[in-house]
Amino acid sequence: QVQLVESGGGLVQAGGSLRLSCAASGNIFSIGAMGWHRQAPGKQRELVAAITSSGSTDYADSVKGRFTISRDDAKGLAYLQMYSLKPEDTAVYYCNAEIRTTLSIVRSQFWGQGTQVTVSS
Repeated sequence: QVQLVESGGGLVQAGGSLRLSCAASGNIFSIGAMGWHRQAPGKQRELVAAITSSGSTDYADSVKGRFTISRDDAKGLAYLQMYSLKPEDTAVYYCNAEIRTTLSIVRSQFWGQGTQVTVSS
């Protein structure tokens, strides 16, 4: 089985920073694109940042210049470095990845369980 486990969330004051980590483990053959999404109470889940297997990145307009996504394929990790956090960044942050397992010839989407980020004003 494949698991994605997020960590690094917490409570931070506005203007502060946090780094989220996502660890992929299990029967992994290869990892394609990885991304971070977030869902605030009463709102739909939205894409925050994504990174392809070749390192190309994309960001939501609301986080451009403040958040940086990166990955370490050797360790099966993805990161989201968040600076200049705002109260509106408060949400549960989810990691997702396109993963081909050792038992499949196609990639499937996998999701982590989420980590809470709360930014106080």
